[in-house]
Amino acid sequence: MDTSFTTSADPGSFAAAHFIKEIGRGKKGARSLARNDARALYGAMLDGRVLELEMGAIMLAMRIKGESVDEIAGFLDAAEASFPLLPTPPGPYAPVLIPSYNGARKMANLTPLLAMLLAREGVPVLVHGVSRDPGRVTSAEIFAELGLGLAACAADVEAAHALGRPCFMPVEQLAPKMAYLLSLRRRLGVRNSTHTLVKILQPYQGPALRLVSYTHPEYLATLGDYFTTAAPSGRGDAFLMRGTEGETVANANRANQIDWFHAGERTILVQRDAPTDELAQVPPDRDAATTAAWIRRALSGEVPVPPSILEQVAQCLLVSKAIQANTGGNHAENS
Repeated sequence: MDTSFTTSADPGSFAAAHFIKEIGRGKKGARSLARNDARALYGAMLDGRVLELEMGAIMLAMRIKGESVDEIAGFLDAAEASFPLLPTPPGPYAPVLIPSYNGARKMANLTPLLAMLLAREGVPVLVHGVSRDPGRVTSAEIFAELGLGLAACAADVEAAHALGRPCFMPVEQLAPKMAYLLSLRRRLGVRNSTHTLVKILQPYQGPALRLVSYTHPEYLATLGDYFTTAAPSGRGDAFLMRGTEGETVANANRANQIDWFHAGERTILVQRDAPTDELAQVPPDRDAATTAAWIRRALSGEVPVPPSILEQVAQCLLVSKAIQANTGGNHAENS
């Protein structure tokens, strides 16, 4: 795939100036794009039709302004149209999607434990994210220590689901055009809208349960508004919680609040725990080998799984099963 950008006028380039004029007036003066305009702009960015100078301007303007709900919706429309959707696996549970784009910096990354606990119950689990991140321990590295390879294509995902195993698919394989836009962080030095979008992707053809985390408090409101007013209900449900070092797994020592979004309604499923001096048993170090060894012990019952993660698993099972049951009912009615 050619994702190079030109630096001079090109007859095939996307006319971005009038969009930049709207979003590039600073925090107070900028205006947000309508959903269709946002889709057109982000689609052009994904296709490499935005010139390099304009690309940088757009990313920095959005970084300063912040995305509106309509912009997130339009961007995501374009994003999910940029790669082939995965077939929805059969069975009693809808797929559960776990984005993993942060990894461990101070605490052990227990995202793979969450994925394996769900898969053990028969849930099709897809973890997607980055394979490497300097200074952090990624879920991909822990899965490798657990003997679970990376998925390179849809067939690999289907095979993992059929075997009852969690699957990790690097974003480069899942959504290569988005992966390129993510990589521009290294050149610009700051995040861009794609870092938010990958965490709310729904890459299956049928409905699924998305586990979504946020780091900055303003995204609690923005993503909450997106899931209640703009997210297509036919794409499934979402859980929204503050990330554990950015990862969408419950904090081992203190349950995160989990908000459930279903058909435009918002329900608090799990209340945030009060601070406590009683700490859960966790891996002694955060490196991939130590974390993987501890996860094996937790799965075999040698060490207790943190209660907050068990609660997260229980809520996922209930909602995933309900999504699948409702989907099956709709199919029966339409047959």
